[in-house]
Amino acid sequence: MRIGLLLSGQGAQKAGMGRDLFDSNVDYRAVVERASELMGCDFQKDILEDDDKLAQTQYAQVAIYTMSMGIYAALDDAIKDQVVGTLGLSLGEYTALTIAGSLTFDQAFNILKDRGRFMQAASEEVSSKMIVVLSEQQAEILKLMQQAQDEGATLYPANFNTPKQLVIAGLGSDIDSFTNTLTAKDIRVVPLAVSGAFHTPFMASAGTKLVERLATESFGALTMPVYSNTTGRVFEDIQATLNEQIVKPTHFSDAMLAMADAGLDATIELGPDKTLTKFAKQMLDKDVARYSINDLASLESVTLKLAEGEEI
Repeated sequence: MRIGLLLSGQGAQKAGMGRDLFDSNVDYRAVVERASELMGCDFQKDILEDDDKLAQTQYAQVAIYTMSMGIYAALDDAIKDQVVGTLGLSLGEYTALTIAGSLTFDQAFNILKDRGRFMQAASEEVSSKMIVVLSEQQAEILKLMQQAQDEGATLYPANFNTPKQLVIAGLGSDIDSFTNTLTAKDIRVVPLAVSGAFHTPFMASAGTKLVERLATESFGALTMPVYSNTTGRVFEDIQATLNEQIVKPTHFSDAMLAMADAGLDATIELGPDKTLTKFAKQMLDKDVARYSINDLASLESVTLKLAEGEEI
């Protein structure tokens, strides 16, 4: 079976995530305990159980990374051998690169600890908002956004999640005005509860710091394809792509379709939520099975089916 792994991005976190895995699976627990050593605290109690911490970018990124890597560690080797590609959303790309051997767990954890801190600081520099626009008419939406920009609004496309879902960021007042423009045209808009306008020029100061931070890192050869949100295709120059990722929009839909074109029987999302699985459902053929592992029950169910060679 050809499996593509999907790795969760920020926004999926919730207090108590992974508690049953931590209590019941020794491999998962070992990953969280390593995170405790790197963070200098009881990671499960002080981070993964704390709503206030998880609402902050500087903690949310390492929390989601740790959970996703813990789930991967809990999967047996036979299942891992069926993985033919990885795709993560935003910070999930660091998880994908770790699974593919380019980064070590410690290396990616420490980078994300700094990345989250840089992005938290950048978020506090300006009052910004993000909205999800639910429409197939993305070209028309981008045209309306360009018109607003021409009139002085500060707006940017941030995430091309699916052909039916686009995220736009901007200054708070400009987003409010643009929301009114869209709703007047009967286009559905959903506000996002985020701390900053990620993947836009609002992250420029964080981007500068991250470029300096990544300059000290070395990246190993990939053992499998990792599909980039920034380029929409397989990673080539890893450092250069990660340098750009923080200030450029994500193109999850393009990357998902590129991975599917290489041939998939199933996707499995590792992380606290099912967001990427829902995205995949909009884009993949119905004969490609879609699964997510976010707790002990789903881990045991998917592992059993794969180990027995069942269709999933």
